Amino acid sequence: MENILKNKSFLFAVRIVNMSKYLRENNNEFVLTKQILRAGTSIGAMVRESEYAESKQDFIHKLNIALKEAIETEYWLELLFATDYIDENLVNSLKMDNKELIKMLISSIKTTK
Repeated sequence: MENILKNKSFLFAVRIVNMSKYLRENNNEFVLTKQILRAGTSIGAMVRESEYAESKQDFIHKLNIALKEAIETEYWLELLFATDYIDENLVNSLKMDNKELIKMLISSIKTTK
């Protein structure tokens, strides 16, 4: 499951980077873009860090941070949609991917505990 989580979180980060680039270049939006870029790419970074965790506790801690970042990402997606920066199709697609990551992270944390 970890490889799937690693791959999906990386692909999600790529989508977030591409959306952020688009918003900066076409909407001159920098504040919200910076926030979602940080949170949305942190998920995969923490999953990667968890691969080299020093202990089971450290592993769980890193996945918990990834989970918090995913939950924060959902907030920024909803805000970008509510303020008409992204359309319904994009927000639904990204939220679906993000919810899948959240489920996988919760499952990994529970299994490890």
